[in-house]
Amino acid sequence: MAVSTSELEGSPIFDDELVQLATLAMAGAQPGVQGLVRRVAKRARKAHPDLAQALIDVLRTSPTRSADGAASTAATPVDLDTRIPLLRREFPVILDESPVLERDVSDKLEQIVAEHLQLDSLSVAGLYPTRTALLVGPPGVGKTMSARWIASLLNLPLLTLDLSAVMSSFLGRTGGNLSRVLGFAKTGPGVLLLDELDAVAKRRDDTSEIGELKRLVTVLLQEIDLWPKGSLLLAATNHPELLDPAIWRRFEVTVNYPLPGVKEIRAMIDGKLADEALPTDLLDGLARLFVGSSLSDVERELLRSRRNAVVHGVPLTDAVLSGTRERFRGLAAQERRAIATDLMQTNLFSQRQIHDLSGVSRDTLRRHSSKSPSAEER
Repeated sequence: MAVSTSELEGSPIFDDELVQLATLAMAGAQPGVQGLVRRVAKRARKAHPDLAQALIDVLRTSPTRSADGAASTAATPVDLDTRIPLLRREFPVILDESPVLERDVSDKLEQIVAEHLQLDSLSVAGLYPTRTALLVGPPGVGKTMSARWIASLLNLPLLTLDLSAVMSSFLGRTGGNLSRVLGFAKTGPGVLLLDELDAVAKRRDDTSEIGELKRLVTVLLQEIDLWPKGSLLLAATNHPELLDPAIWRRFEVTVNYPLPGVKEIRAMIDGKLADEALPTDLLDGLARLFVGSSLSDVERELLRSRRNAVVHGVPLTDAVLSGTRERFRGLAAQERRAIATDLMQTNLFSQRQIHDLSGVSRDTLRRHSSKSPSAEER
């Protein structure tokens, strides 16, 4: 749907960006144009959603160019047996929101981004930005999202290789697959994500692995050592205990992703339910209930509640409470009691509400309650 310029005149989304866009376009600076259009789309999302969607559609359908301005025509490497592409290329990388990360994690990632944005300054000082980083943590904590976020900020293509998928039934060909992918990734600036690193880089003293797979580890180590300056290789693993010790030494930065705490979970809930008017105490209680879950689990549960609200025509608050009851019912009795008594200490819910949600008896809750009698009976 077209958006009239009269709707935007005089707004900060129109005046400054239009001048800057014209300047970049006349100079033929496509990466700069793409970055600016991405920022305008993000800023216009609430006030002008049709404009924002139109800009995103343009970004997704426009031809991409490499850093030197030439069209990116190199064929994506494929498995010679199945002809299935060995990696996924995404450019431009467009995020609806920034990842929710623990402070130490975000500090390390922001440092990597800052280094690559100041490549020239580092070069003058005889330095170069971080080339390799290992992302470690359980599933659903934001490792893949972090890679997309970095690629988006750097305005670079994201090349994602699922190492569990590159494994051929003929291990001798797996080495060829890996070499083709890494060689392709080196042909231009970009961010390469090696997902499921433990599928290939297992300990070489693991007696269950055969010789060819162990040789793959050696190939991978050599490639990491020779990764070009100015490009970025990220690797992600859910099982750090399986990695060969030599792998750890090859990565310049290791980023450990813990399961989210109450603060991070609440930030995720706020982001996903920003347009919904839900009671603050309910949101606080949800954040505590989800402690021990990954952010992807939280997002999935919130999405399910929103769907239920629409399908059954009930207020979102009721759908969220219904989902909370189901979540409690799926827990072991001891864990259910622990969470329920923890909620009692927060003063966010009454004893009656917690009993209704958790199924834990009020006698049990009363023994652990620090509330006044009037609060308990609300």
